Amino acid sequence: MLEIWGRRTSSNVQALMWCIGELGLPYKRHDVGHIYGGNDTPEFLVMNPNGTVPVLRDGDYEPLWETGAILRYLADRYGTPAFWPKDSVARARVDKWAEWSKLNIAMAFTQPIFWKVVRTAPSKQDPAAIQAAIAHLDHFLDIAEVQLSRGSYISGDTFTLADIQFGHVLFRYFDIPITRQDRPCLRRYYDALTARPAFREHVMVDYEELRVVD
Repeated sequence: MLEIWGRRTSSNVQALMWCIGELGLPYKRHDVGHIYGGNDTPEFLVMNPNGTVPVLRDGDYEPLWETGAILRYLADRYGTPAFWPKDSVARARVDKWAEWSKLNIAMAFTQPIFWKVVRTAPSKQDPAAIQAAIAHLDHFLDIAEVQLSRGSYISGDTFTLADIQFGHVLFRYFDIPITRQDRPCLRRYYDALTARPAFREHVMVDYEELRVVD
Protein backbone atom coordinates (compact mmCIF):
# COMPACT_ATOMS: atom_id res chain seq x y z
CA MET A 1 0.00 0.00 0.00
CA LEU A 2 1.14 3.52 -0.78
CA GLU A 3 1.53 5.94 2.12
CA ILE A 4 1.29 9.67 1.48
CA TRP A 5 2.04 12.64 3.71
CA GLY A 6 0.31 15.86 2.67
CA ARG A 7 -2.92 17.78 3.18
CA ARG A 8 -5.63 17.35 0.60
CA THR A 9 -5.83 21.12 -0.03
CA SER A 10 -2.27 21.22 -1.36
CA SER A 11 -2.32 21.46 -5.16
CA ASN A 12 0.77 19.25 -5.39
CA VAL A 13 -0.87 16.65 -3.17
CA GLN A 14 -3.98 16.88 -5.33
CA ALA A 15 -1.94 16.07 -8.43
CA LEU A 16 -0.45 13.05 -6.69
CA MET A 17 -3.78 11.82 -5.31
CA TRP A 18 -5.51 12.29 -8.66
CA CYS A 19 -2.80 10.14 -10.26
CA ILE A 20 -3.21 7.48 -7.58
CA GLY A 21 -6.97 7.56 -8.10
CA GLU A 22 -6.65 7.18 -11.87
CA LEU A 23 -4.30 4.22 -11.39
CA GLY A 24 -6.64 2.61 -8.85
CA LEU A 25 -3.92 2.12 -6.23
CA PRO A 26 -4.63 1.49 -2.52
CA TYR A 27 -3.26 4.20 -0.24
CA LYS A 28 -3.20 5.78 3.18
CA ARG A 29 -2.83 9.54 3.41
CA HIS A 30 -1.86 11.70 6.39
CA ASP A 31 -2.86 15.37 6.67
CA VAL A 32 0.46 17.21 7.00
CA GLY A 33 1.41 20.82 6.34
CA HIS A 34 -0.22 24.26 6.66
CA ILE A 35 -2.77 24.24 9.52
CA TYR A 36 -2.06 20.57 10.21
CA GLY A 37 1.65 20.99 10.85
CA GLY A 38 3.84 17.94 11.18
CA ASN A 39 6.20 18.77 8.33
CA ASP A 40 8.87 20.19 10.65
CA THR A 41 9.17 17.20 12.97
CA PRO A 42 12.39 15.17 13.08
CA GLU A 43 10.49 12.15 11.80
CA PHE A 44 9.18 13.99 8.76
CA LEU A 45 12.49 15.70 8.00
CA VAL A 46 14.21 12.32 7.91
CA MET A 47 11.87 11.45 5.02
CA ASN A 48 12.12 14.86 3.34
CA PRO A 49 14.72 17.35 4.62
CA ASN A 50 12.98 20.10 2.63
CA GLY A 51 9.93 19.89 4.89
CA THR A 52 7.56 20.00 1.91
CA VAL A 53 4.62 17.88 0.83
CA PRO A 54 3.82 15.51 -0.68
CA VAL A 55 6.00 12.64 0.42
CA LEU A 56 5.30 9.12 -0.77
CA ARG A 57 6.48 5.78 0.53
CA ASP A 58 5.83 2.67 -1.51
CA GLY A 59 6.28 -0.34 0.74
CA ASP A 60 9.82 -0.67 2.03
CA TYR A 61 11.37 1.62 -0.57
CA GLU A 62 12.88 4.92 0.48
CA PRO A 63 10.52 7.90 0.67
CA LEU A 64 10.10 9.99 -2.44
CA TRP A 65 9.59 13.75 -2.63
CA GLU A 66 9.19 16.29 -5.44
CA THR A 67 5.80 15.85 -7.07
CA GLY A 68 7.01 15.45 -10.64
CA ALA A 69 9.44 12.69 -9.67
CA ILE A 70 6.73 10.91 -7.66
CA LEU A 71 4.27 11.10 -10.54
CA ARG A 72 6.78 9.69 -13.03
CA TYR A 73 7.64 6.90 -10.61
CA LEU A 74 4.00 5.89 -10.20
CA ALA A 75 3.32 6.17 -13.91
CA ASP A 76 6.33 4.05 -14.80
CA ARG A 77 5.70 1.40 -12.16
CA TYR A 78 1.92 1.17 -12.21
CA GLY A 79 0.63 3.00 -15.29
CA THR A 80 -0.48 1.55 -18.59
CA PRO A 81 1.51 2.18 -21.78
CA ALA A 82 -1.25 4.59 -22.83
CA PHE A 83 -0.84 6.62 -19.64
CA TRP A 84 2.99 6.54 -19.66
CA PRO A 85 4.36 5.05 -22.89
CA LYS A 86 7.20 2.58 -22.82
CA ASP A 87 8.51 3.79 -26.18
CA SER A 88 11.01 6.55 -25.49
CA VAL A 89 9.80 8.85 -28.28
CA ALA A 90 6.14 8.55 -27.30
CA ARG A 91 7.03 8.94 -23.62
CA ALA A 92 9.06 12.07 -24.33
CA ARG A 93 6.03 13.61 -26.04
CA VAL A 94 3.97 13.07 -22.90
CA ASP A 95 6.79 14.20 -20.61
CA LYS A 96 7.31 17.33 -22.69
CA TRP A 97 3.75 18.48 -22.03
CA ALA A 98 3.93 17.38 -18.40
CA GLU A 99 7.03 19.52 -17.79
CA TRP A 100 5.57 22.41 -19.78
CA SER A 101 2.42 22.26 -17.69
CA LYS A 102 4.30 22.25 -14.41
CA LEU A 103 6.57 25.16 -15.33
CA ASN A 104 4.18 27.35 -17.30
CA ILE A 105 0.69 26.58 -15.97
CA ALA A 106 0.89 25.32 -12.38
CA MET A 107 3.73 27.61 -11.31
CA ALA A 108 2.25 30.60 -13.16
CA PHE A 109 -1.13 30.11 -11.53
CA THR A 110 -0.71 28.82 -7.99
CA GLN A 111 1.45 31.44 -6.28
CA PRO A 112 1.05 34.51 -8.52
CA ILE A 113 -2.74 34.19 -8.86
CA PHE A 114 -4.40 31.71 -6.49
CA TRP A 115 -2.30 32.71 -3.49
CA LYS A 116 -2.83 36.40 -4.22
CA VAL A 117 -6.60 36.01 -4.57
CA VAL A 118 -7.38 33.41 -1.89
CA ARG A 119 -4.41 33.28 0.46
CA THR A 120 -3.99 37.06 0.75
CA ALA A 121 -6.30 39.29 2.77
CA PRO A 122 -8.46 41.49 0.50
CA SER A 123 -7.00 44.67 2.01
CA LYS A 124 -3.50 43.54 1.05
CA GLN A 125 -4.25 42.35 -2.47
CA ASP A 126 -2.65 44.05 -5.45
CA PRO A 127 -5.19 43.97 -8.33
CA ALA A 128 -2.64 45.24 -10.86
CA ALA A 129 -0.15 42.51 -9.96
CA ILE A 130 -2.88 39.88 -10.13
CA GLN A 131 -3.99 41.11 -13.54
CA ALA A 132 -0.39 41.07 -14.77
CA ALA A 133 -0.03 37.48 -13.57
CA ILE A 134 -3.24 36.54 -15.37
CA ALA A 135 -1.92 38.10 -18.56
CA HIS A 136 1.28 36.07 -18.19
CA LEU A 137 -0.72 32.87 -17.68
CA ASP A 138 -2.99 33.73 -20.61
CA HIS A 139 -0.08 33.42 -23.02
CA PHE A 140 0.42 29.80 -22.04
CA LEU A 141 -3.28 29.03 -21.89
CA ASP A 142 -3.45 30.22 -25.50
CA ILE A 143 -0.82 27.61 -26.34
CA ALA A 144 -2.91 25.00 -24.52
CA GLU A 145 -6.02 26.11 -26.44
CA VAL A 146 -4.27 25.47 -29.76
CA GLN A 147 -2.96 22.12 -28.56
CA LEU A 148 -6.37 21.04 -27.28
CA SER A 149 -7.93 21.92 -30.65
CA ARG A 150 -5.84 19.09 -32.09
CA GLY A 151 -6.83 16.35 -29.65
CA SER A 152 -8.94 15.43 -26.67
CA TYR A 153 -6.09 15.72 -24.18
CA ILE A 154 -3.05 17.90 -23.72
CA SER A 155 -0.56 15.51 -25.35
CA GLY A 156 -2.92 13.96 -27.90
CA ASP A 157 -6.03 11.79 -27.97
CA THR A 158 -5.23 9.75 -24.85
CA PHE A 159 -5.38 10.66 -21.16
CA THR A 160 -1.81 10.63 -19.87
CA LEU A 161 0.38 11.79 -17.02
CA ALA A 162 0.61 15.17 -18.78
CA ASP A 163 -3.07 15.74 -18.06
CA ILE A 164 -2.42 15.31 -14.34
CA GLN A 165 0.23 18.02 -14.43
CA PHE A 166 -1.85 20.32 -16.62
CA GLY A 167 -5.36 19.71 -15.35
CA HIS A 168 -4.94 19.65 -11.59
CA VAL A 169 -5.01 23.47 -11.27
CA LEU A 170 -8.03 24.00 -13.54
CA PHE A 171 -10.67 23.53 -10.85
CA ARG A 172 -9.27 26.50 -8.96
CA TYR A 173 -8.64 28.46 -12.14
CA PHE A 174 -12.30 28.21 -13.13
CA ASP A 175 -13.58 28.61 -9.56
CA ILE A 176 -11.91 31.77 -8.27
CA PRO A 177 -13.19 35.25 -9.22
CA ILE A 178 -10.74 36.33 -11.91
CA THR A 179 -11.01 37.49 -15.51
CA ARG A 180 -10.92 34.55 -17.92
CA GLN A 181 -10.80 34.65 -21.68
CA ASP A 182 -13.18 32.49 -23.68
CA ARG A 183 -11.33 29.35 -24.69
CA PRO A 184 -13.83 26.74 -25.90
CA CYS A 185 -11.32 23.92 -26.24
CA LEU A 186 -9.99 24.47 -22.74
CA ARG A 187 -13.53 24.61 -21.37
CA ARG A 188 -14.46 21.38 -23.18
CA TYR A 189 -11.34 19.75 -21.79
CA TYR A 190 -12.05 20.93 -18.25
CA ASP A 191 -15.66 19.75 -18.42
CA ALA A 192 -14.40 16.32 -19.46
CA LEU A 193 -12.02 16.25 -16.49
CA THR A 194 -14.86 17.03 -14.08
CA ALA A 195 -16.59 13.86 -15.27
CA ARG A 196 -13.68 11.72 -14.05
CA PRO A 197 -14.37 10.30 -10.55
CA ALA A 198 -10.75 10.64 -9.39
CA PHE A 199 -10.68 14.30 -10.43
CA ARG A 200 -13.88 15.04 -8.55
CA GLU A 201 -12.63 13.26 -5.43
CA HIS A 202 -9.09 14.57 -5.23
CA VAL A 203 -9.01 17.87 -7.13
CA MET A 204 -12.44 19.43 -6.73
CA VAL A 205 -11.71 19.99 -3.05
CA ASP A 206 -13.02 22.82 -0.89
CA TYR A 207 -10.16 25.26 -0.23
CA GLU A 208 -11.79 27.52 2.37
CA GLU A 209 -9.23 26.49 4.98
CA LEU A 210 -6.66 28.34 2.88
CA ARG A 211 -8.59 31.59 2.61
CA VAL A 212 -7.22 34.64 4.41
CA VAL A 213 -9.70 37.33 5.43
CA ASP A 214 -9.17 40.79 6.88
